[in-house]
Amino acid sequence: MTRILALDLGQRRIGLAVGDTEGRLAAPVGALSRYGVTRDVPAVQEQARKQGAESILVGVPYNMDGSVGPRARSALAFCDALRQASALPVVPWDERLSTVQAEQMLRASGAQPSRDRARLDAASAAVILQSYLDTRRTPPAP
Repeated sequence: MTRILALDLGQRRIGLAVGDTEGRLAAPVGALSRYGVTRDVPAVQEQARKQGAESILVGVPYNMDGSVGPRARSALAFCDALRQASALPVVPWDERLSTVQAEQMLRASGAQPSRDRARLDAASAAVILQSYLDTRRTPPAP
């Protein structure tokens, strides 16, 4: 299994998460401040290098009906910019409700997501990556 760096693209930050080498478990690893695509893409590439990632998963916030709205278009454009700048595979992934799930998990652990937005963004990236890993997992043979 390849190591994957997942991104949760926000307006102010990019949440980051990585998967273990077996492709079973996602873990948040932090967040990057956003400065625009020309600075964000190299920053993501550097994080991919530091994390030993072999591919990049980008959360795409489709509308609840599955249509592509402005935020999803922006995320898909970021995917294209990453593809042009990097030799790593870039995979868009549906991230609907990932932030809601991350907030619930953080609250359940006693954290207050409203006070640490970077932690929430990283947790959201982990939720996105975990959903991707779960769908790729091969069910055990009967």
